[in-house]
Amino acid sequence: MAQMKKNKVITADQAIALIRDNDVVTTTGFVQSCIPEALHAAIEKRFVETQQPKNLTLIMTAGAGDSKGLGTGRLHHDGLLGRVIAANFGRMPKVAEAARDNRIQGYNLPQGVISQLYRAAAAGQPGLFSKVGLHTYVDPRQGGGRVNEVTQQDIVDVVDVAGEEWLFYKATKIDVALIRGTSADPHGNISMEKEALTLDVLAQAMAARNNGGIVIAQVERIVDDGFLLPKDVRVPGILVDCVVLAEPEQHRMNYGVMHNPALAGQIRVPVGNMAKMPLDARKVIARRASFELPPNGVVNLGVGAPEGISAVANEERVTPYITLTTEAGAVGGVLASGSSFGAATNADCVIDQNQMFDFYDGGGLDMTCLGMAEADQHGNVNTSKFGGKLNGCGGFINISQNARTVVFAGTFTVGGLDVAIEDGRVVIKQEGRSRKFIKQVEQNTFSGPYAQTRGQPVLYVTERCVFELTPEGLELTEIAPGVDIHRDILAHMDFKPIIRRPKMMDPRIFLDEPMDLLSDLLNLKLCERISYDASRNMLFLNLEGWHCRTKEDIADLRKALVDACVAAGRRVNSVVNHDGFKISDSLYDDYAEMIEYLLEHHYATTTRYATNAFLRMKMQEALKRRGVSPHVFERKEEAHAFLEATAKAANRAKDEQKEEETAAA
Repeated sequence: MAQMKKNKVITADQAIALIRDNDVVTTTGFVQSCIPEALHAAIEKRFVETQQPKNLTLIMTAGAGDSKGLGTGRLHHDGLLGRVIAANFGRMPKVAEAARDNRIQGYNLPQGVISQLYRAAAAGQPGLFSKVGLHTYVDPRQGGGRVNEVTQQDIVDVVDVAGEEWLFYKATKIDVALIRGTSADPHGNISMEKEALTLDVLAQAMAARNNGGIVIAQVERIVDDGFLLPKDVRVPGILVDCVVLAEPEQHRMNYGVMHNPALAGQIRVPVGNMAKMPLDARKVIARRASFELPPNGVVNLGVGAPEGISAVANEERVTPYITLTTEAGAVGGVLASGSSFGAATNADCVIDQNQMFDFYDGGGLDMTCLGMAEADQHGNVNTSKFGGKLNGCGGFINISQNARTVVFAGTFTVGGLDVAIEDGRVVIKQEGRSRKFIKQVEQNTFSGPYAQTRGQPVLYVTERCVFELTPEGLELTEIAPGVDIHRDILAHMDFKPIIRRPKMMDPRIFLDEPMDLLSDLLNLKLCERISYDASRNMLFLNLEGWHCRTKEDIADLRKALVDACVAAGRRVNSVVNHDGFKISDSLYDDYAEMIEYLLEHHYATTTRYATNAFLRMKMQEALKRRGVSPHVFERKEEAHAFLEATAKAANRAKDEQKEEETAAA
């Protein structure tokens, strides 16, 4: 005989009593947001009073706590946890300390991998194939993500699939899922209308339910049957065993915000009057990084210094021309910072975290800007384990390996650093105690050599200089005004970078006034880079400092050049300055096609120069593939001499032809 659906609403203590010793428990939350605090508190209370449940395995993606004991930080008591599989340990420092001291087993895996493994577990699959983590500390050849000596079992393998290396991450079956929503009806249907993010709650619930486990959902209100519209239900009641009604203080949007409807997507608010960032080292870094923003592109910003890019983009009115995203699932709007990091004001939409990582891993990101704790001469970056602390990688590995362009951002040194921006110059009043640019990083969270093999552009932006990853290693390419290269840069590095012809960072960055960044990003002033000398029939194109990011940039340049050639009224001799010019590896052929078109329709001859040997080589290769004579020189004088010699030869040929025609007449 069929039974009526039961009321699933019970107390937190009753729900947590269902967790057994040795269970595998997964929980939700991102940094300080969307954390089921009442459930974590109930686990802590039960263990302190009864010493149960013991020896749990905790699986989580991003850190979920305030770094001071809340969130998963409550689970630090000896004996409560036996193993942790997490992307971030920094928000539960006592748990990280237990792992560091070999009191628990631990694995630090990429956030996106753990997020996607929930789906694999839900589908009954053995694990996940991914290239994320290759040539980092997650690679079994570099430790397999194990965080200490007591952790012996391998859960990551290197495998060959169709002649390519992949990592295979083994799925761990889940017994208990702790999730969070806004509203629940008595049968356990969960909606998330007041949450900032949806994260992985559906996949986590499926993973536990399909393994015969239990799903405990924390909500802030109980509604009647039939109140929730079907499309508003994010987790169906068939997956939920228990619903816990939390007290308001334990169901904050995040630890710093009780509730903000703009972060929940319930309202849209004006953002034009958002607080302006003070002109300090952090803003200088954000401003310089903002020059790498791809118009009409999709961008991810990391925590710390990179967060400032969102504010700079808003100040410079470029936000409508880019789409900012977070790995937590927010798409569009103005990214939030502080305790609300991961969410966005006026977001276009919020998708599940595992789906966002699908998008990232598949190459959907045009650019990312991430923090850096350490960088070495080979371009490797460490953000996961340094200074005796286990921080964890978070989503760093997924994002940095798969974005089309990577910008690492942070101060040059750390620990007591005092920097002022005065009269358009950087003034270092007190140097930081610890160096970031060292000979070899403590742990490899990003592999510079691996990025080079894939042609991935990588920049390292600080308040005093900029480095670029080249095949030979890190090259110093830009220096801030007021900075002495020996006193302020080389003296505070453990290695000497490649130094060719570093240029001055854009002076606009260091003035407390708008930079007109929009004109740069939209190529509104390209025509100002073109000049024509009618007496010599010479067209000069100055691309110094210009960044060709997309095919649209090439189209804009082509139009500007065609307009200038048409105005000249005849075929022109062209010389192009490529010093400081940057172009994405994937665009060399498109750029060469533009040159081929101009030679066919508008140029009599063309030549170019660039001090960057790698750029010259790549451009020569691209032009040769199209059957175009390269004529790419190292110095301006060589390019001009070639062009003038070619023009003279052409003129002589014309004169000789006229003489022949006259004689024949």
